[in-house]
Order: sequence, then C-alpha cells, then structure tokens
Amino acid sequence: MSDADVLDLAPADTREDTPFGVYVHWPFCLSKCPYCDFNSHVRHVAVEQERFARAFAAEIATTAARIGRRTVSTVFFGGGTPSLMKPETVGTVLDAIARHWTMALGAEVSLEANPTSVEAERFRGFRTAGVNRVSLGVQALDDDSLKALGRLHTAAEAMAAVATARKIFDRYSFDLIYARPGQGIAAWTSELRRAIDEAAEHLSLYQLTIEPDTPFAALESAGKLSVPGDTIARHLFDVTQEVCAAAGLPAYEVSNHARPGAECRHNLVYWRYGEYAGVGPGAHGRLDVGGRRVATATEKRPEDWLARVEAAGHGLVVDETVTRAEQADEFLLMGLRLTEGIDPARFARIAGRPIDPARVADLKSYGFVETTPTGRLRVTRSGFPVLDAVVADLAA
Repeated sequence: MSDADVLDLAPADTREDTPFGVYVHWPFCLSKCPYCDFNSHVRHVAVEQERFARAFAAEIATTAARIGRRTVSTVFFGGGTPSLMKPETVGTVLDAIARHWTMALGAEVSLEANPTSVEAERFRGFRTAGVNRVSLGVQALDDDSLKALGRLHTAAEAMAAVATARKIFDRYSFDLIYARPGQGIAAWTSELRRAIDEAAEHLSLYQLTIEPDTPFAALESAGKLSVPGDTIARHLFDVTQEVCAAAGLPAYEVSNHARPGAECRHNLVYWRYGEYAGVGPGAHGRLDVGGRRVATATEKRPEDWLARVEAAGHGLVVDETVTRAEQADEFLLMGLRLTEGIDPARFARIAGRPIDPARVADLKSYGFVETTPTGRLRVTRSGFPVLDAVVADLAA
C-alpha cells in the first residue's frame, strides 16, 4: 500500500457502543428460484451439517482473533434456506459467537425460513438454540403466483407457517414480491391488506427485478416473460407505501415496513453503515481493523469454502482496505435507502469533504431529497423510485 493510499483512508468511526452484527450464510436450498441471484445451491445428497458447523465456528474464531472483542447486537442467519439447518447447527454457531465475543443483552437473532421447511418442532428447536426472530419467504398469497415464481409451497402452507411462527416467536416477519407478471393494482392492494392482517409488526415488500444470468432473465430475453412497465410499477410502489402507512407499518427503508420499534435491527447495521462480520460461503463483511475499514468476502462455492476453512481457518477470497472515497460512496448507497436519511456531518467525516451543496439544491428542486428539522438529508417518496440516480448524483 502506498503512502497516498494510507492518506486516503477515513478513520474507522466504530465506538464501543456502536452496534456490531454477525451475518451467517447457509447456502443450501431445496430448489433454485428462477428470479434468484443469491449464492444458493441445491444438493441432492445430505449436507454434512456437523462439519459445516465446525467450519462456521472456526471462521468466527479467526475473525475474532483478528478484530478483538466486540459486543454483538445482532445475528442474522441468511441464505439459501437457513431453516434447513438443524437446530443443533444453529446452536453451535451461536455458542461460537458467544464464546469469542460478548452477546448484548436482548441481542436480536434472526433466521430466514421458507414455508416448505417449517415444522413446529424445528422452530421450537431454533428458539431453544437462541433465535428470537424469524423472517419467512412467503413471496405471494395465491398459488398461481407462487408456482410462477418457482416456489414449492402453497399459499395455505405459507399462512400455516406464519401461524406457527406467531405461536413460537415474539417477533416475526415475512416477504412478498410485487410487480409480478400480469399483476394489477387492485389485486396487489387486496393481497397486501391480507398480508398486513397476518404480519403483526414487519413486512419486507420487494418489487420484482429481473437479475442477469437467472432463468427469468432468459425467459424475458426470449419474450416469454413480461413484468409490469415503469408506470404500473410506480403505481404499485405508491399503493404499497400508502396502504402500509395507513395500517401503521410505514416504510423505514425502501422495501421494508414496520411498526415503530419493530425494525430489523440487523439490517439497520448495514444501512447505517455499521460494522459486521460475514461468516459462511459467499458472506460479505465490513470490519474495522487497526483503524482501517476492511471489505471481506468469502468463497462462494460451499465445498470450496469448507476446504479453505479447514485448511486456513477462514474462507476469505476478498480482504481489502476500503478507501475514503469508497466509504463515502457506500455510506450514501446504504444510508439513503432509509427514510431517516443520513447525517451530512458523518458523511463529511468519512469523505473528508462535505456533500456538494449545489447537487443537494438541484435534487431538492426536483423534489427528490429534503432536509429534516434535525438536519438529516433524506430521499423523499418521489425520490425513492429513482434512488440509484439520486445516490449517483450525490456521490459524483
């Protein structure tokens, strides 16, 4: 690293009381959904869960030795389908986290689940292991849409899974995908209201996007799949905001809605540009190491990750210092997703410069951003549909 690179590094602004998260990636699924570009894999033989559990624990130990003591505020088991894990596997991972770091009192421990892998006994096992929040991949409330999305469960099975979660966990959430092929505004409004009746405190509502190198991308390219155009998609977004807000679940992030105080605290660590460790195949992290901000990523292929961890104690394939300019861009990209917006003073500390006031004024003139009474800069509802363009303008 050159002296110029060293001078371009913003000081890590992690404090003792700053939330620290741990993300654990379980990469296996029963099937691959045609819209999904996540690091997920289908295996037709039993996964050696005990071996993977030992590898998770080893990677946690290696990370802890590198960064030192942290107080863990949140843990998130994502995937893939983490509900395919045995409760004992989850317990081994949580024990390793508690052994090498300090678990905060009342730490949020979330686990993603698919309705096809939900069993009451398994959920009770997760609860006993330490999970206190689940997020269910419901995705749609009618069987035709579920089939089109490549899901293996029915709407009835999904609602049964939600009911099971409600009985066992104090906190739960579920996901829906909208702007699906052929979906109209009235149908989505009705579906959304049904979801709110079941949701209690939190909903994640994602507009369907066609990701490169997915089966949906191939179908779209062949003219066999068509999603709603920009005008209808914008109307669907607006309806989503209005219906959820009226029901007491306002958006706190562009795709996430919650009753006040019920936000996913782990995801807030990301969006508020906090520090988090990524564990497991294909997991990403942002760590503060010796005053430097470090971006990490692990080997994606599960078996290759496993071999790396067993040989070296970690599966890292990316381990890079994040420059001041890169940190500033990341801070904007993550923080402006939140309806609370960002603190311009923190941006200035990270970037070594203020946000260009002329660019802010220009975006305000279009109604895309605003300054709150407390001085935070945030994207307006009109700006969220063009969020990427807003971030790019401010970052330039």
